[in-house]
This record gives sequence, structure tokens and C-alpha cells, in this order.
Amino acid sequence: MHSITEAPFITEITRICTNMYSLGWDERNAGNISVLLDEEEITPYLDKDRILRTVPTGFKVPSLAGKYFLCTAAGKYFKNTQYDAALNLGIFRILEDGETAGILWGYSDGGQFTSELPAHLMSHVSRLSVDQKNRVILHCHPLNLIAMTYVHSLDEREFSRTLWKMETECVFVFPDGVRVIPWMVCGTNKIGEATAEKMKLSRIVVWPHHGIYGAGRSIDDAFGLVETVEKAAAVYLKIAHLPVKQTLTDENLHMLEKRFNVKTPEGWLEP
Repeated sequence: MHSITEAPFITEITRICTNMYSLGWDERNAGNISVLLDEEEITPYLDKDRILRTVPTGFKVPSLAGKYFLCTAAGKYFKNTQYDAALNLGIFRILEDGETAGILWGYSDGGQFTSELPAHLMSHVSRLSVDQKNRVILHCHPLNLIAMTYVHSLDEREFSRTLWKMETECVFVFPDGVRVIPWMVCGTNKIGEATAEKMKLSRIVVWPHHGIYGAGRSIDDAFGLVETVEKAAAVYLKIAHLPVKQTLTDENLHMLEKRFNVKTPEGWLEP
């Protein structure tokens, strides 16, 4: 059996954790990532039947029973993942009851997965109902996006239109736009349920004055999505106080829809 530290999924999540911390998206122990793994991916590295211990997930998800997840640990710093993956990450299977995690590897100090796991699991269910290839849920605190939630309307249509017009690639990277939930206390099932409901409509959910949830088919896909939204927010903050002399028009955005074969939500662009 191969060393799990050599597994591509461990190398990839470690690299992204380091990168996100360096970008300032995950200060202190902020942020969390969960990755849905195939059984075939883990069997060269782990005995899938050797459960080290069990931990309640805090939420019952029968549809995910038997599924395997790689997830960042609660209370740990992303910057340290590169030095001790087994302490800062873990792999578990959702057991038959749909509400217990069987730890297969990691959380080596007796810790466990992020406190936001219910929000992750609910969001995985939502995204899988839209795209069976969805594998990653990523939560972080990008500076410019958070700042934008203080000075811009939180209306989803208006927020999305502003971001789309900040950079040409935005409308084809996230044609579904962004969805926004009201401010809520984090780490609760309530915020998880609200996020998951929005995840049925978009791969991006904004938590005002807090951060963002992004989803993707791979870690790079989810990371690139958030990266694009954050850059658009940065452009907005640089020009919001200045007289704008020209911008992308709705006609331009329709041209991009046609060129890249994407569709924005009905009525979000002028005809």
C-alpha cells in the first residue's frame, strides 16, 4: 500500500491550502475545504474498512451514506497543512446511519473535521443534484469580496451584474451569477440549510461580512471560481468611487453568452 502523503488528492489540497493562506483568504484558522473522493482513489492508500474512530457529523444526510470525504480539520491553520497533513486534514466515510463519520485517516491529535461540515454536506447534496461531477466545496474569506458586501447592494441580480461587468471572463466563469444569504451566525445548521438552498442555483454563495462558498468539479475549479469573483470585487472597489466613463454593456454580456455557450438567469440582463 502506498503512502497516503503521496496521494494526488493530498498533494493538491495541501498546495491549495498553502496558496489560499498566502493570498490572505484564510487568516488564523479560518476557511474549510471538503472533497468528495471515489473509493477507487483511496484504496491504493488506505484500508477503507479500518475505521479508527467515529464522530457525529451534526447533520443527517442519508444520500451521502457510504461516501468518502477529505476535509480540513477544525481549529487548524491552513498554513500548517504543508508541514503536517495528518494533523490538519482527515478522510472519513459517512456511515450507514447517514449522520456518523468513520475516520479512516488524519485528525491525528484526536481532532475532527471543520465545524462547518453540516454546511458542506448539505451543499454537496445540492450541487450533486445539479451536477453529478461536483466534488469540492470551498469556504474562505477573500478580502475584496467581503469589503464589497459592506458598500454594495446585496440584491443577487445587482451584485452579479456588477461583478460580471468588472472583467470580461466573469460572465462565462460564473454565468449563474452569485447568490447571497442574509447574515447569520456561522457554524450552525441554519446557515448550512440557507447556503445549500442557494447552491441549487449557483456555484457561488456569498455570506455577507464573512466570506464565500464556492463549488467545483475539482479543487482547481472551485479555487479558480473564487479567484475570479475576488478579482472582480477588487476591480469594483478600485473604481467604485470614480466616475466611470465606459463599461461592459448588457449587449456585450449577451455576446459573451453566445460565444461561450452559457446562459445567465432569466431577466438578469436587459434584452
